[in-house]
Amino acid sequence: MFDFHVNDMTCGHCVAAITRAVQDASPGAVVDIDLSSHRVRVNGASDVAAVAAAIREAGYSPVQK
Repeated sequence: MFDFHVNDMTCGHCVAAITRAVQDASPGAVVDIDLSSHRVRVNGASDVAAVAAAIREAGYSPVQK
């Protein structure tokens, strides 16, 4: 499981964009997002760098916790 803080995630569109980006980079990954705390939790992915890169490529700034 990987946890990220994504401070620039502010709305439902952001949640959808990040979820889609992570699942495209790591098919089968389960993405759990808590918008109010800006937390993104990813289960089922094996490469944290690929997940972080996917979030960055979607336009956001992930910080691994």
